[in-house]
Amino acid sequence: MSNERLRAAILRSDFDLSTIATRVGVDPKTIEKWVAGRAPHRRNKYALASVLGCDVSYLWADEQGAEATTAMGQAELVSLYPHRSVVPNRVWTDLYERAVENLDVLVYAGFWLSEDPLFLRIVREKAQRGANVRLLLGDPNGESVAQRGADEGIGDAMASKIRNALVNYTKLFGLPGVEFRVHNTVLYNSIYRADDELLVNTHVHGVGAYLAPVLHIRRLPQGTMFATYAESFERVWSDARPLSSPTDLGDA
Repeated sequence: MSNERLRAAILRSDFDLSTIATRVGVDPKTIEKWVAGRAPHRRNKYALASVLGCDVSYLWADEQGAEATTAMGQAELVSLYPHRSVVPNRVWTDLYERAVENLDVLVYAGFWLSEDPLFLRIVREKAQRGANVRLLLGDPNGESVAQRGADEGIGDAMASKIRNALVNYTKLFGLPGVEFRVHNTVLYNSIYRADDELLVNTHVHGVGAYLAPVLHIRRLPQGTMFATYAESFERVWSDARPLSSPTDLGDA
């Protein structure tokens, strides 16, 4: 059954179909399929509703309205810390201790974590018990890392921190269930995931990540915040380059 509300909203908008598609990040033919009745992925629903200036629940009855979405987002937020430096150490280790199926890290360097012997032990134990461990660091030879180093005022030290972190992880390379990749993506957040929980360390221009806020988020039915960050991790992971050892990096 065609989505007449979506069709009408597109006709009422100030944009042609190509412009709408570009803003959402899809092909115009994809939007035509949505109008014909195919349901978009949730993130595309929200992106399209935003472009059209509509509530997502108006365009798709199965989605909750703005007030319900806000309330659910507040329920998803477990804690908010003003700076990473004030997050108790046990918060990080307790998070990963609870992991059963997924243990993910997305950072530029995360050097402080690579120095933690308890974290290294947890990774080994979780992998031995069948968890999927994915460690995703910035490519020290990439433009994004160079720019982040410049933004923080530490220059080449950012790339050096990444290389040193990977050396710290040497004994984890080759373990069944543990994968390493490097990315060349501009990160707006560092993401630390254990199953249905996330710690999100926001990035602020010109400020080291240890001074930026951290959000503790849990997945809830009908919630969207956890899914937003989890999907972001997947997009970076899919474009990243696998590493079999720290020496795979090569020289800049």
